[in-house]
Amino acid sequence: MAKQLLLVRHGKSDWGNAGLTDFDRPLNKRGKENAPEMAERLINRGFKFDLMVSSPAKRAKSTAKYFAEAYQVDEIQFEELIYEANSKTLLKVINGFDDAADSIIMFGHNPGFTDLANELSNADIYNVPTAGMVLISFPFDSWQMVSKGTGDLVFFDYPKNSDEV
Repeated sequence: MAKQLLLVRHGKSDWGNAGLTDFDRPLNKRGKENAPEMAERLINRGFKFDLMVSSPAKRAKSTAKYFAEAYQVDEIQFEELIYEANSKTLLKVINGFDDAADSIIMFGHNPGFTDLANELSNADIYNVPTAGMVLISFPFDSWQMVSKGTGDLVFFDYPKNSDEV
């Protein structure tokens, strides 16, 4: 069975409280609106997944929770390596995924996610905006086979994109 990886960048975060660390920044109002809206778009596309994996940073975790609610799923795995990861570290995380899961949603951050999308597939994405989603498919039955240039871009969608299906 081919593998599908959906990269979701966290929703827009709140910079209002200078006392918070980057890790603890919450979503702002727009982030809280965009995340459920994007989850809804995904459901409308008929997209199904086996596993959700997220950076433990507050804004990524909150974004993942909106998707979990929309899909009525309870379990989100948190992977510390995703936070502030470059594309090389993110690929290590992907290569370590359980092969029992064919379709995985990963929640995280830029610039790593934009770089990763471009490296893994034929995507030519300048920037994955906040709450943006990139779906990449791979012709393998093992996540260990995923490497540079082995994926195909299925879709790239983001809140301000009006060409939604």
